[in-house]
Amino acid sequence: MLDLIPQLPTLGWVLLAVAAFAVGISKTALPGVTTLSVATFAAVLPAKQSTGALLVLLIVGDMFALWTYRRHADWSTLVKLIPAVAVGLLAGAAFLAFADDNWVRRVIGIILLILVAITVWRRYRTPETPSDRAAKIARVGYGSLGGFTTMVANAGGPVMAMYFLAAKFPVKAFLGTAAWFFTIVNIAKLPFSIGLGLITPSTLVLDLLLVPLLIGGAFLGRWLAPRLSQQLFDRIVLVLTIAGAVYLLV
Repeated sequence: MLDLIPQLPTLGWVLLAVAAFAVGISKTALPGVTTLSVATFAAVLPAKQSTGALLVLLIVGDMFALWTYRRHADWSTLVKLIPAVAVGLLAGAAFLAFADDNWVRRVIGIILLILVAITVWRRYRTPETPSDRAAKIARVGYGSLGGFTTMVANAGGPVMAMYFLAAKFPVKAFLGTAAWFFTIVNIAKLPFSIGLGLITPSTLVLDLLLVPLLIGGAFLGRWLAPRLSQQLFDRIVLVLTIAGAVYLLV
């Protein structure tokens, strides 16, 4: 087993440990932190290896999120998102066939900044109850972009966070709906990642070493979430999404 452990400098292991801890927090309290974990894994590990290793950790985090918030999901919203997300996943796969890593990062960063602007505008400038047509447009737009970004870089979290934020979900409904959404999507991505060689025995050993840190973050998130006011929660999601978008652009 020792020969499967990636040879990384001490700083690399520290950064991955912090990123794994952040995944746990993001799944049970602060969506948007995952973007920073995506960036950290990509900086420490080779691109493909980082994608596979992080996907496994995200699925473990999803299990903790389900354990905590499984009863709070808005299933009507989830079902309506399926067609748009499926289109986004296919578009993301096609995009990966032609675009290099720099284009992927920049496109996702630009998308996130645009979504932040749209979300803030819709939240504070539109009526309390949007029209059916506006709701459908938002669902198709956010759903397809969520599928696209999660396929190309495990970065669908901030996109869907913007959608749930725009829909004005309470904290627990937000986290419960997100938990079911990403559990389903990430497990659906698993066979493709294995087939493409993104998940290997080496990445699984790495994940095994990092899971305790993720669990610690998940429990901290469980403690933190009930103590966040709705207003503070919304602001943190916005700030973290902007930070992730800026990082991807620069």
